[in-house]
Amino acid sequence: MEYEFPADRPAGRRAHVGVVGSGDLEILVTPGQAGTARVRVRTSVDGFDRVWRTVLERFFARHRVAGGFELNDSGATPGVVTLRLRQAVEESRA
Repeated sequence: MEYEFPADRPAGRRAHVGVVGSGDLEILVTPGQAGTARVRVRTSVDGFDRVWRTVLERFFARHRVAGGFELNDSGATPGVVTLRLRQAVEESRA
């Protein structure tokens, strides 16, 4: 699945958080120009497109970080997704 969201704060550097494993999520961040956050989700679980869109819309409405976000999922809950996204954004600022 691929999504785009408006973003006005470019990520400062590359970041990698989490692992691909049972119930977890890996996120890779690549800095990009202000304007867009591009998100690619790879997941082992089918049928949750709507949930992914909702979680990502809420996150990027608050944290308008521009760049490329690769999410590699292995059954993470929405809470874990939000936590890992926050960690990735923090790591990309350091």
